[in-house]
Amino acid sequence: MTTLPRGGGPARALVAVEASIEDRWRRFLDEYGVTAGTEAENDLAELVVADTSAFEWRVVDAALDRLACDDCGNALGAGPTGCGKCDQANGFRFAAIETDRPATPPGTEHGLRVATAVARTRHRYGVRARCGFELGLPLLLQGELSGTAQAQAYRAAINKLTEEECERVTSFDEVTRLSSRRVR
Repeated sequence: MTTLPRGGGPARALVAVEASIEDRWRRFLDEYGVTAGTEAENDLAELVVADTSAFEWRVVDAALDRLACDDCGNALGAGPTGCGKCDQANGFRFAAIETDRPATPPGTEHGLRVATAVARTRHRYGVRARCGFELGLPLLLQGELSGTAQAQAYRAAINKLTEEECERVTSFDEVTRLSSRRVR
């Protein structure tokens, strides 16, 4: 499980999303009659990664977690930026199927998937991107999707924070409070 240094609601939301990824993988293994921890599981993960567009994003993320990058040794897609195989796998991650949950605005599942990818591989993204996506996790998990104006306001507020503040805040309310004290 990934631990977010910022803690709070974003960390709890990431734990819940990661649990949903693992739960979906267990069900996926059952659908194919595959036992966890076997060579067949590894083969199935490789099958998923070979065509990420054919599978739901949670299945793709779980498959990537189970495969090691031949070049850097990290989970595939989670290595340092500049690792060609991880860069490619991370990009292919976003071809996976996204199905919005019932009673959520269109695009909520895409937002949740992107925010999850950023939070799980935070070293691959800049401090301000991490801040925005990680703070959005709890809202997206609850089925809320900010409109364009709200998202732009959050981004403008985040841009007023120092990098240290970006790493420390645990809510958009905190971002707004801190950013209202300064002009940038």
